[in-house]
Amino acid sequence: MINPLHLLHVLIRKRLKRWERRFTFTKRQQFVGITVLLTMVLFLTQLVPAEWRYPMVGFLSILTYVSTAFALREDLRGIEWVTLLTLPTLFTAAVSLFYFLLPVRWLTRVPVAALYAVGIYGLLLTENIYNVAANRTIALLRAASSVGFLLSLTTYFLLVQTVLAFRFAPWVNMVSIGCISFLLVFQGLWSVELDERVSRGAREITLVVTLVCAELAWVFSFWPVRTTIEALFLTTCFYSMVGMGQQYLMQRLYKRTVIEFFTVAAIVFVVVLFTTHWRGNF
Repeated sequence: MINPLHLLHVLIRKRLKRWERRFTFTKRQQFVGITVLLTMVLFLTQLVPAEWRYPMVGFLSILTYVSTAFALREDLRGIEWVTLLTLPTLFTAAVSLFYFLLPVRWLTRVPVAALYAVGIYGLLLTENIYNVAANRTIALLRAASSVGFLLSLTTYFLLVQTVLAFRFAPWVNMVSIGCISFLLVFQGLWSVELDERVSRGAREITLVVTLVCAELAWVFSFWPVRTTIEALFLTTCFYSMVGMGQQYLMQRLYKRTVIEFFTVAAIVFVVVLFTTHWRGNF
């Protein structure tokens, strides 16, 4: 005797498969759709009442994580649920929070939203390349690494600037910037190896860089300098240390490379000294 429930289940599965074939989208089309959706929600964060803005930032960040996971669902495995999805989520949170620090004008909202759309689309493409390159070598990996590192620096600067703008207590700055540093350093170093298991060297470098960034955030919380300059210096230190860490993991860390990274950090530190107002905090 034929089970009617089983027959109904089979018919439903067949109908769903037909719909899936009919409405199949390429990955680029999915990325475009996700970019449009996230940009529209970003606009809404400025239109809702003030008390709803931070919940909207949380919602938009979660939406970014879920939508990115959906687009990359075919090859996501293990640690990739963290490493591949961290940067798009934090980039969205960074732009959303920094959005609130800008003047409330359409003249600033529209360009920022446009830049966000370009950035998140570039990140989706980058994470897709990482996802594919974890299984096989592809020619676009170097370009994706450059884009990913650039957007990591942008995300780090915006998040640090936002934290410093609230003028929290020094220990809050240290903990907040330490957490931000850990997440971005971890994914930045993993992007060099693209393995299912994070190497011991990557883990150790992540902890060291995170500790240094947290300590610098603590020290500069007492430094009488503008928050923008402070965020720029911390981002430069992040750039130098993560850059050297990546070169070390690729076994390309030469004396000349170390000197170049330290020179960049030293130049920015000199700028910090010249812009410091020793008579009082800003």
